[in-house]
Amino acid sequence: MADVHGTCEDRFGEVRDLLATSLDKDDVGASVAVHVDGEPVVDIWGGYADAARTTPWERDTITNVWSTTKTMTALCALILADRGELDLDAPVAAYWPEFAAAGKERVRVRHLLSHTAGLPTWDGPMALEDLYDWHAATSRLAAQAPHWEPGAEAGYHAITQGFLVGEVVRRVTGRSLGAFFAEEVAGPLGADFHIGLPAEHDHRVAPNIPPPDAPSDSSGNPPVQPADVNTTAWRRAEIPAGNGHGNARSVGLVQSVLACGGTLRGVRLLSEAGCERALEEQYQGFDPVLGARMRYGMGYGLSGEARTCFWGGRGGSMVLIDLDARMTVAYVMNQMLEQGRLGDDRGFGFVLAAYEGLAA
Repeated sequence: MADVHGTCEDRFGEVRDLLATSLDKDDVGASVAVHVDGEPVVDIWGGYADAARTTPWERDTITNVWSTTKTMTALCALILADRGELDLDAPVAAYWPEFAAAGKERVRVRHLLSHTAGLPTWDGPMALEDLYDWHAATSRLAAQAPHWEPGAEAGYHAITQGFLVGEVVRRVTGRSLGAFFAEEVAGPLGADFHIGLPAEHDHRVAPNIPPPDAPSDSSGNPPVQPADVNTTAWRRAEIPAGNGHGNARSVGLVQSVLACGGTLRGVRLLSEAGCERALEEQYQGFDPVLGARMRYGMGYGLSGEARTCFWGGRGGSMVLIDLDARMTVAYVMNQMLEQGRLGDDRGFGFVLAAYEGLAA
């Protein structure tokens, strides 16, 4: 059985055993963290940082987590809303006047967070390099017409959501989304998560490993291949829907802000009411982009009737936040798997194991 490093309370032993099993089966390198009341009850990792299995996955190894990044971007918007600096029900154009073009004066900030704005992709071809030009990417979105009546339907805004929410944050604060996150969230919490990765962290990055035997995906606008996220250009850019770098410890730590009523490690980032806003259902129904029925809250997916929210990233990473149990469960890995548009079930296995430990 694969070696697992780190700390794990005895009652959560099933989580540790599951990671060892996964490292023997599907994973190359991975980390898992469970926080309860903001404290790490599980902080474990194992395997390798490279496909050749020559470099161990260390305590501070980080990797690109794809759309798990969206939970960080959503948290920034919720913080600004809680401070009274951003009205989630206001028209986007109130903060970004150019956005009112082409019939988008009805798009509200909450529509951006819930994938109901009608801008799931760019009209007209986009090259990968266009994602590295913030002004060009956001200006094109501002000029587009919505694909549906804003708020009436949903379609996963896989890449555009980060630019849309990020530009609103920039207009409100005068700072990029990555800078705001670093200064107002990650910095105060001491969280090792980055949206726009400084060069000094490159040596700690575990490259994403493409799914085994998966055909090259040429869909999407622009199409983004797993190898693209291992480039310097991708790491340096701010793509707030998909290029966050971190590990399970940092993902779980940041999202514990929501689980713990807005205050963590003596730092208050949100009021309790501000945390509850994540659970406000904005849409329930079929999402044609994901090909599944979805419930979208304010920047998070909602699950069942419990006071939980979650999201995950392409290839497998994920985080779940339970506001009643004051628990987060996070899973971050480098080996991507492709099992449909909603990803694979590795992360949810750790969620189930964590709940078993919580009940013990």
